[in-house]
Amino acid sequence: MLMPQVVLMAASDIIDRGQNMAGRPRREDEPRQGAAASLLNGLSVLEAFSIGKPVLGVTEIAQTVNLHKSTVSRILTGLTNAGYVERDEETGRFRLGLGLIGLSGPLLAELDVRRAAHADLEELMATTGETSALAVWNGAEAIVVEEIPSPHQVKHTAAIGTRYNQYGSSSVRLFLALLPFEKAEQLLAAGRITHTADSGPVGDYRQHLATIKDQGYAVNDGYTSSEEVGISAVVRDYRGEAVGCIMLSAPRSRTGPDRISAHLQSVLAAAGSVSARLGHRPTVREPAGS
Repeated sequence: MLMPQVVLMAASDIIDRGQNMAGRPRREDEPRQGAAASLLNGLSVLEAFSIGKPVLGVTEIAQTVNLHKSTVSRILTGLTNAGYVERDEETGRFRLGLGLIGLSGPLLAELDVRRAAHADLEELMATTGETSALAVWNGAEAIVVEEIPSPHQVKHTAAIGTRYNQYGSSSVRLFLALLPFEKAEQLLAAGRITHTADSGPVGDYRQHLATIKDQGYAVNDGYTSSEEVGISAVVRDYRGEAVGCIMLSAPRSRTGPDRISAHLQSVLAAAGSVSARLGHRPTVREPAGS
């Protein structure tokens, strides 16, 4: 997870004011390693807070992290501007800010969905006999964060941490479909999402992705490899936000059209179960004309 730009700007501001780890002015001929030092100092300041000591003054923090008070004060100013600490105007003491929740939110969501998905991934693999996995989206790639491999000798697997950016990938097309179309189009135009003539039925990107978004799943029937079938279905949390997708990968040699249809129902069931664990309640569509 990347640090928000505002934190880097705050760190740069601290550095540019001429302070290093010892709190003395940095000489112009010193190696410019202050950026890493300042970031580590900032993390040390944040780690000084605890459940037992949720509110601290500058002197207490300086003693805890073994930094000069002036250095700690400047770091706290940057962290306050970034929203990661809050200053009590009456006492002048500090506490952790709500900005930290926003910073850790993507990681917490990923950990929650991974924990919630494990049992369903095992059941999906047992039901289908094929590799099941969970992927999340990092803004331009689908990343595998959990996998239960097929027991078959011939199977398709991907190590945890594997990244996909091919349009033909079922997970990539599913995540693209959930983005505003203009954003998906930008990723395609910039080449961050790769596409070849064998990447599947694209024709009109907008219509194709709209269909996937509406149905909540995508199928890769040999689009990324003539030997592989992939099926992905979206996982949503209590807010209705897409937080990942359940994937199934299988060799095409044992996955004909009928088997794809059966596997799709199993993948959808698994995605629905994980979503329910995360508190999602599907919206009931009203009958046409009601």
